[in-house]
Amino acid sequence: MSFPLLTATAALPAVGAIATAAVPAAKRTAAKWLALLVSIATLVLAIVVLVRFDPGGDRYQLTESHAWIAEFGVRYELGVDGIGVALIALTALLIPFIVLAGWHDADPLETGSKRWRPTQGFFALILAVEAMVILSFEATDVFLFYIFFEAMLIPLYFLIGGFGDRAHQHGEQVATTQRSYAAVKFLLYNLAGGLVMLAAVIGLYVVAGNFSLTEIAEARANGSLQMAASTERWLFLGFFFAFAVKAPMWPLHTWLPNAMQESTAPVAVLITAVVDKVGTFAMLRFCLQLFPEASKWATPAIMVLAVISIIYGALLAVGQRDIKRLIAYASISHFGFIIMGIFAMTSQGQSGATLYMVNHGISTAALLLVAGFLISRRGSRLIADYGGVQKVAPVLAGTFLIGGLATLSLPGLAPFVSEFLVLVGTFTRYPVIGVIATFGIVLAALYTLVLYQRTMTGPLRPELAKMPDLRVREIAVVAPLIVLLVFLGVYPKPVTDIVNPAVKQTMSDVQKKDPQPEVEAAK
Repeated sequence: MSFPLLTATAALPAVGAIATAAVPAAKRTAAKWLALLVSIATLVLAIVVLVRFDPGGDRYQLTESHAWIAEFGVRYELGVDGIGVALIALTALLIPFIVLAGWHDADPLETGSKRWRPTQGFFALILAVEAMVILSFEATDVFLFYIFFEAMLIPLYFLIGGFGDRAHQHGEQVATTQRSYAAVKFLLYNLAGGLVMLAAVIGLYVVAGNFSLTEIAEARANGSLQMAASTERWLFLGFFFAFAVKAPMWPLHTWLPNAMQESTAPVAVLITAVVDKVGTFAMLRFCLQLFPEASKWATPAIMVLAVISIIYGALLAVGQRDIKRLIAYASISHFGFIIMGIFAMTSQGQSGATLYMVNHGISTAALLLVAGFLISRRGSRLIADYGGVQKVAPVLAGTFLIGGLATLSLPGLAPFVSEFLVLVGTFTRYPVIGVIATFGIVLAALYTLVLYQRTMTGPLRPELAKMPDLRVREIAVVAPLIVLLVFLGVYPKPVTDIVNPAVKQTMSDVQKKDPQPEVEAAK
């Protein structure tokens, strides 16, 4: 029996979470180091998975399959394709930076406060989320995927409600109330999506007789499993609804700005750069593979919703006064691009969407973490409370600018390549949608540059005169992300080589081919 590498990659952070939570209360620093070491060890395993994966090999590799609940056809089945491998690598890469960035976010509150922030619990919950996200990218049993798709909501609920941002202008009681509201809203939205999906999962079992993604997809492909068109469409909608909430897509997005605003910056990165990718990943793996005809049937409506997400998110970002809410609405716009690329049903669009998931994770992490360092120094999330920061903290301002330029997809930085591919892939099949979506880029330049101008340039506010620049720990968090943004912006081939074969197989699932360019015949 070969070594269960995929299980080990998910089990390590799960065991690390238990060990971190068990560290004695007085040993806060030991808990931090344990969490950091576990996250680095998980990254090493993810790199091993990446190295052992053969892009030209079988669709699902490093597979594991064991009986679990035999009476109901539930198996413990794992396997990764190129898209899953890329997102596992992204998750394992970001978690050490999230841990390091949140090094002091769960320390005890100031003397005299009645609330205690259990440091061990904070880092244990982060590792627990990592384990569940990795298992979601690995699961090829639909029921197994559903369990971890829902289970990750619990640690996130406590991370939002119990470890909120300390930068609040209205006192601790109001802050606690708003954190609780954001956490409950996050949980209710995602639970509602999960309950709808559960009904669809049960319906799929009734139709197919098992939960194995590979077996069901194979049966669909060879014609041994037939679904009535209405049945397939209802099942598709049940799955898609849950994934659209998680993604998040307009109009199911409203939980995200509240959750990001009230979370610490590292937890906000965990939500939007890691957890939300499960939604868009699942659209590719489950919606298109299990329900190809229904996916094509729903594509026009989804493309319209995606382009609304792009423009709506960007417009609301322009008008925000809160730094974190601005980044949250920008992310909603970016997820619109990802969903648009997925359902454009072209190889360029889906390759761009997958690459966008990776690049958005890195760029959003860089921008949000630097914003978190800025907010922790001033104690305010309001844009109006800043000005002239580059005069006293040039390194902070410079990294903030690079993160912002990546957000607006500046050529030479990683998101540009993915956004370009999405737009090209969309325009070849849906030119009107592609043209409208392009305005999202213009709006991104507006909200990003206005944010930088109002916070970093202009006269220095007197209360910021003694603001310190980035410290060594903070530079260690941001610098690798900046390097990756530049590297993947100039040379995205390492990622595209991994994801392109999986994209071709997805295109084959839905029996779609790229439109042929219309070339006027020579006279």
